[in-house]
Amino acid sequence: MTMIADVLLISGALAAGFYCLVLSRRLRRFTDLEKGVGGAVAVLSVQVDDLTKTLTQAQATAKSSVDTLDSVSSRAEAAGHRLELLVASLHDLPEPATPKQTESPFFVRRPSGPEGNQ
Repeated sequence: MTMIADVLLISGALAAGFYCLVLSRRLRRFTDLEKGVGGAVAVLSVQVDDLTKTLTQAQATAKSSVDTLDSVSSRAEAAGHRLELLVASLHDLPEPATPKQTESPFFVRRPSGPEGNQ
């Protein structure tokens, strides 16, 4: 009886050792830096660094664009105020005299008649 118990105990220990060996190999493949999850984490880490750099550049570009837009907007407002003043000053001018209407609204290069045929 003790012999059977010893055989079962040894076979259980061997099965547990084999199971640990299989798990060890799977874990090694799982954390492999080229093909496993470790590789995916490394690639994602590099991509996050690239995205961070790109985001920093985009923020700097957006800030310079906002500064430029602000200065252009200020200049446009100043020009608008000057135009308002000019239009207001035009209201004080007298109405222009209407020009005399000519007999014909068409432009004539040469007068028609005997003098124009020379």
